[in-house]
Amino acid sequence: MSLASDAPPARTGFRFERWAPLILLVGAFVIYVIVAVVTDQTQYLSFGNLIAILGRSIALGITAIGQTFTILVASIDLSVASLISATAVLASVVMDGSPAMILPAVLAALLLGALVGLLNGLVVSRLKVNPLIATLGMSLIIQGCLSAFVSNFAGSVPPAFQIFAYGQIGAVPFALIFLALMAVLAWAVLRFTKFGSDIYAVGGNEEAARFAGIKTERVVVASHIICSVCAAIAGLYLASRLRSGAPWIGADGVYDLESIAVVVIGGTVLAGGRGGVWGTMAGMLIFSLIDSAFNIAGVDSFAKQVLRGIIIVAAVAFYAIRSKRIAA
Repeated sequence: MSLASDAPPARTGFRFERWAPLILLVGAFVIYVIVAVVTDQTQYLSFGNLIAILGRSIALGITAIGQTFTILVASIDLSVASLISATAVLASVVMDGSPAMILPAVLAALLLGALVGLLNGLVVSRLKVNPLIATLGMSLIIQGCLSAFVSNFAGSVPPAFQIFAYGQIGAVPFALIFLALMAVLAWAVLRFTKFGSDIYAVGGNEEAARFAGIKTERVVVASHIICSVCAAIAGLYLASRLRSGAPWIGADGVYDLESIAVVVIGGTVLAGGRGGVWGTMAGMLIFSLIDSAFNIAGVDSFAKQVLRGIIIVAAVAFYAIRSKRIAA
């Protein structure tokens, strides 16, 4: 299985855009190794530390998988951060320390995610509201409701549910395996199902897809539902990790902007129709390795934010320039 398998069209010959996420990932890993060696902190090169680096990005990875679906249909979702906070609080409050309430809490969180995704999708596809405005508005609504009812940690997560964040299979965290399975499932949906083909068709040219008989509105709505359900799962994971729900965990994690950033760094085009999940996973790993390299080098947190911004802009500009050259 390779990053190259994300894009549906089968072409022969080497295409740089197809392999760019993997090349960038190798470059980020080389930079990480160089920083660890130069600063004489080679203990960070151990297998356990590399697993820990991956473990810190699980919530971002889950969210980014969903964000990939919306961006592939030429939409976007800025409500994921608020939804993560809301589902973490909802699940934690419903469980309230009781193992018997785990299943109802999980179902309630997933239902809330599906409802938010449905509303986002309908507003974007039926009312033709710009997805940036529609999902930003939804984010404000969710965050406003949270602020009205919750100001601190709420509820508690029973130990049985904390296995989601802290359980291990061998030396590998259970949540990391869960993330890998989610990525495989998303890849299979995009690669082998009619719904996956419709997503690429709608993102590539919505008008042409409509003339081809594709129910474009349904595809957009379904993509938003998948995105929001993924955000809800990320909220469940964070509730398990923090052992409680908090109304700020989504915003503090900047999961809205960072999920978009890793999707774009992974080669998915913001205009839709090109890209895939394995590129998104590569983008997540690139982000994690660069962050870890900054931490090892002792880069100031403010400077780190600036450098991350520069990297994101450079990556987007790189893909934009390459796309124009191909079109020419």
